[in-house]
Formats: sequence, structure tokens, C-alpha cells
Amino acid sequence: MKLTSKGRYAVMALVDLARFDNINPVSLRDISLRQGISLDFLEQIFSKLKKNQIVKSIRGNQGGYILSKDPSEIKLTNIFNAVDEKVKTVQCKKESKKGCNGKATKCITHNLWDELEVHINTFFENKSLNDLLKINKETRV
Repeated sequence: MKLTSKGRYAVMALVDLARFDNINPVSLRDISLRQGISLDFLEQIFSKLKKNQIVKSIRGNQGGYILSKDPSEIKLTNIFNAVDEKVKTVQCKKESKKGCNGKATKCITHNLWDELEVHINTFFENKSLNDLLKINKETRV
């Protein structure tokens, strides 16, 4: 199981945005500089986040992005779904009788990996941007 850069960077950028957007809209350039993420990549990510109504763009001289909801309402699962990130521990489809190994049956440890996937996705469903903001504040003190 591996999260791609797209998923990790989307979460990083939104935590950064959540730290600053209660003051003014935040530019992608500022997020790029603070987090070390390519501006081009951020533009791709934020296009998807905007389309999925996680962020809003503000035009103008002082424009940028703001969150469209309170950070406590934005779950990590929402972010991953918005950027087409799938957290999977098995390659086969749950409804398929065929296994990841290409054989007619699922492997002997399939249920273990399937259960792990459920735990991971439940963890992300229970974590919000607000949780990450709190953790970040505690570690900076």
C-alpha cells in the first residue's frame, strides 16, 4: 500500500492553507514555497480540490484559495477522493472471485489485507484537517 505524492501533497497543502486562510486567501505560490511542492503540481491538485468543493478560489490582487468548509468538516478521505487517490491494500476487486495473483481464487492472506484496508480507510475517515492543525500546533510549541 502506498499513497502517491498527489495524495500526500494535497493533504500537506490543505493543512498549510487551513493555517492561514482565516486571515486572507492563500496563494499557491506561498504554499509552494513553504511546503516545497512544485507550483505546477499544486495547480493540478487544487483544480481537483476546487471541482470537488473542498476549496474556493478568490480572484484579484489579494486572491488565492480558501477552504470551502470548516477544517473540522474536511476528512482526509474527502481529500483523497477529490484527487482520485485510492487507498488499497489489494489489487483485486472485492466483488471478483478472481484473486490479485491472477488465479481463479483469492490468495490465502487476502482477508488479512482486506481487513487492513478497512482499518486504514476508517482511520482516514476519522481524521480531519482540524486534527492535523491541532497536532501541528502541539509539536511547534
